[in-house]
Amino acid sequence: MPKALMIQGTSSNAGKSLIVTALCRIMRRNGINVAPFKAQNMSLQSFITKDGGEIGLAQAIQAFAAKVEPDIYMNPVLLKASGEQGSQVIVHGKVYKTMKPKEYYSEREKLWKAVTYSLDYLKTKHELLIIEGAGSPAEINLIEHDIVNMAVAEYLNAPVIIVGDIDRGGVFASIYGTVKLLKFHETLIKGFIINKFRGDFDILVPGIKEIENLINKPCIGIIPYLKNAGISAEDGFSLTSSINNQISLLTGTIKIVVLRLRYISNFSDFDPLKIEPDVELIYSLRKEDLLNADIIIIPGSKKTIEDLKLIKELGVDELLRKLSKNRTEIIGICGGFQMLGKKLIDPHRVESSLKEIDGIGLLPVETIFHPYKITTQVEGYVNSKPSITIKGYEIHMGETSGEINLFHIKRLATGESIFDGATRENIWGTYIHGIFENDSFRRLIINKHRVKKGLKPVEFIFSWQKIKEDFIEKLADNIASSLSMERIWRLIGI
Repeated sequence: MPKALMIQGTSSNAGKSLIVTALCRIMRRNGINVAPFKAQNMSLQSFITKDGGEIGLAQAIQAFAAKVEPDIYMNPVLLKASGEQGSQVIVHGKVYKTMKPKEYYSEREKLWKAVTYSLDYLKTKHELLIIEGAGSPAEINLIEHDIVNMAVAEYLNAPVIIVGDIDRGGVFASIYGTVKLLKFHETLIKGFIINKFRGDFDILVPGIKEIENLINKPCIGIIPYLKNAGISAEDGFSLTSSINNQISLLTGTIKIVVLRLRYISNFSDFDPLKIEPDVELIYSLRKEDLLNADIIIIPGSKKTIEDLKLIKELGVDELLRKLSKNRTEIIGICGGFQMLGKKLIDPHRVESSLKEIDGIGLLPVETIFHPYKITTQVEGYVNSKPSITIKGYEIHMGETSGEINLFHIKRLATGESIFDGATRENIWGTYIHGIFENDSFRRLIINKHRVKKGLKPVEFIFSWQKIKEDFIEKLADNIASSLSMERIWRLIGI
């Protein structure tokens, strides 16, 4: 019979994703066939599986830690906030519908079937499931609608560990309150973890003993505040690395500004640029920052037309047109690519109430939005330089036509070979998320600006994939040394 362990939190951002990631790697190190699971995730950070399904990026990271292929059943329900429309609901990797909270809760039974089907499937494939809860399990006004916290623990009869964030204050009260509000499920709660601790451990000990007595649950561990923990907002990687120590070896800095859009999505696309030692990357819409940039990136957006309207309201579109004449490199990723074109046409009102809107007009392309979403991993090469290979993934509702010739790619979900992206002088755009995770391509872009500044190009500094792997290993070491792993092994029954 497959085993399970569930990590729940006293609140959002308590550290659940980080701990599940670490436990997946710890279990894999011990030869256990383990997989992560989160019934319902709400995030604009998503990942595309090999078969073209969309899941939360956090579950993909956890799968990498477990050394298994990310699977749609690891995150059967993904919610992507869409402003006043509610949230786009993705079930088993595909768009189901856009719903407001009341409608979503009314479909609880249908969504719960997707959750239990996924659990039953994963149990046939893996020895152990490490399960992540969402938010707080003690939102008593929502417990009857629960498909992600105690409902999952009850279904699997899984032991639960509660994580509290001491850095935000009130950790003992939050642990006590969470356990007591879950009185009908209290037998499943087997202990608690205090996360993000700074200071003198001896000062904490009396409080731990008191709370253990009050709730009759043991402390499983105290995790120190990990300054560079590596899990960013909405559960993506956000890494720094020792490679930053090499900054003194390089002269010059390439300044990159990512537009801080209201509905920015998949901003993890830019993490590899952030840790390049000769790059300064910021998120901004300020004119002063844009004027000083070597590269400006328009990122992906969950509401492309709304963010395009914002850019126009702020006059950023006009500034981009002026800067393009000054040889500033302007890049569009996914929604940003669509915005750089001449027109965005929305006959089915997929994106907004507008049927059509002019783009920024820097690329010779047009986009038409359709009700269906294209989701696929891709691999290919730069058309003008075939020796530079790339991998990534597409997630978009629209299709773009015109002078599409930047990359030659194969869509792995369908097997079709197509061209992607457009370029005109110092302007280019693509649908490929994760494009900057490709080391050679990333250095090609940065080196172009080094040469422009009279600096020597740098062929290679680090492997992004190795940085991610090193992070997971170090995280697992830190968490393993902070927890009572003997207690955890006993809870799991292994």
